[in-house]
Amino acid sequence: MDLKAQLCVLLLALGLCVTLQVSAQEEDVDVDVEDDVGDLGDDELLDGEAEEEEKPAPAPAAAPTVTYKAPEPRGEHFFAESFDKGTLDGWVVSQAKKDDIDEEIAKYDGKWEVEEMKDTKLPGDKGLVLKSRAKHHAISALLLRPFTFDTKPLIVQYEVNFQNGIDCGGAYVKLLSQSPDLSLAQFVDKTPYTIMFGPDKCGEDYKLHFIFRHKNPKTGEYEEKHAKKPESDLRTYYTDKKTHLYTLVLNPDNSFEILVDQTVVNSGSLLSDMTPSVNPPAEIEDPDDHKPEDWDERPKIQDPDAVKPDDWDEDAPAKIPDEDAVKPDGWLDDEPEYIADPDAIKPEDWDEDMDGEWEAPQVPNPACESAPGCGKWERPMIDNPNYKGKWKPPMIDNPNYQGVWKPRKIPNPDFFEDLHPFRMTPVSAVGLELWSMSSDIFFDNFFITYDRNTAELWADEGWGLKKAAEGAAEPGLMNQMISAAEEKPWLWVVYVLTVALPLVLIIVFCCTGKKKPAQSAAEYKKTDEPQPDVKDDAEEEEEKDEQEEAKAEEPEENRDDAEDSPAEAAEEDEEAEKQEEAEDQSDEKQEEEVLRRSPRSKGRARKE
Repeated sequence: MDLKAQLCVLLLALGLCVTLQVSAQEEDVDVDVEDDVGDLGDDELLDGEAEEEEKPAPAPAAAPTVTYKAPEPRGEHFFAESFDKGTLDGWVVSQAKKDDIDEEIAKYDGKWEVEEMKDTKLPGDKGLVLKSRAKHHAISALLLRPFTFDTKPLIVQYEVNFQNGIDCGGAYVKLLSQSPDLSLAQFVDKTPYTIMFGPDKCGEDYKLHFIFRHKNPKTGEYEEKHAKKPESDLRTYYTDKKTHLYTLVLNPDNSFEILVDQTVVNSGSLLSDMTPSVNPPAEIEDPDDHKPEDWDERPKIQDPDAVKPDDWDEDAPAKIPDEDAVKPDGWLDDEPEYIADPDAIKPEDWDEDMDGEWEAPQVPNPACESAPGCGKWERPMIDNPNYKGKWKPPMIDNPNYQGVWKPRKIPNPDFFEDLHPFRMTPVSAVGLELWSMSSDIFFDNFFITYDRNTAELWADEGWGLKKAAEGAAEPGLMNQMISAAEEKPWLWVVYVLTVALPLVLIIVFCCTGKKKPAQSAAEYKKTDEPQPDVKDDAEEEEEKDEQEEAKAEEPEENRDDAEDSPAEAAEEDEEAEKQEEAEDQSDEKQEEEVLRRSPRSKGRARKE
């Protein structure tokens, strides 16, 4: 019982810990929202918060409303755009056409609008919205001043919300290369860019691009270098219809980081984690080197000295009829297995000239249903024990094996070593050149700088405010757990193991149990030690009831005589005492007999 009690206490403690943890998480969510809102200043507090001192007990709001204020850039930056003016001032919509495609779809005629999100949690927060589907879109804006890749890092960040989800399309940005020929009104897919960064999805391929164009120092040509694929699962960012912050950090030491919602999802080096590699190999295979005709690459050959055995029969069949098989009794040799359907009728529109002679469809012969078989009986086929197949010489090591031939290596005539790929072509504009099968893609809060603290301040005032507002409007923790389990069914197992299983164990161990049955006299007899007579409580109560009933049925005079004659009562008591003594003596004799007959007693007797 002590062990069961300890286990119950342990399970109760586990359940209490889970409850406290859930409560703590809920409190953390509330605290985060309050902190985020509290940092905004007096003008940005929750609605009605200024009147708290006047109203000691205000009614709780269903969902706190966060007052929006446009972020203001602080510190050095090259580009900052929140679209909260409600216009596209400073942005240029492309008027160009794509080359080498059908005229009907060559135009960049996709529409852009500056508006709030359809299901906004921050009234007043506006962004750039890609409105059309299945069209080409292009829009761009100049930086405050060109960014030059020298001794300071590059930080690019912006927000994206797939309001309608995303079937197939991109939401990436391009940092356009500085050039005297750059025309934003003619911005197309072939416009030179230095960096392309951002989400892209088609089908079940979820991408987060980071591509930079590297200039070959020997030829002057540009080649795209693609970052390795992130190991993180990106699916949620495309399907949850929430606003996500995408950040690219490029450092002068050639390292890079890609962050989503201020969490690193990919990182590496421009020198070692790009495809194709920035620097070509120092040696290459000689294109003029050819394998000699007598080069032997066979590690194994057939033994030339092997001879086919005389008794090897290559013509023996793999299967032969079973000579021991006997035709089953009742086999119907004269009945076909299938017959023409007697109930079939030729269709009225059957044309024998066009369709040929009509024949009824074949159906199983009903006469064969009760027979072991119909038609001509043939012996079943079995494996031929003498079958060996075509003889082949055994394989042996090739004494002339020279290994797998490879062309010799020569110095790469195109080799170069660029140890500073970070020093890319300067950029002077940012642009979106996209095609999408989904509409209403929301872009907001573009920011380019070299100072990480400045970028984080901009993110906190923009995306951080959206996160606080969305978090305040989100359902409770229980609904979130259910939603998460709908997306990832294996979470139900975790819930059962952490909540349901302890409850079941508590019920089983604490609320159930069996009363230990009393030992019967027969069980006592199995022991060597003398035991007292055992009488069930139910039997004692039954005997007591019988005695009371018998006493109640006696005539009154008998009861009166018994009461009026103390001598008779004394005699009865004496007789009862004698009977008790006799029973005790009988029990002692029985116990002695049991001890005498037990193996242990016999053993002790032998020893004595």
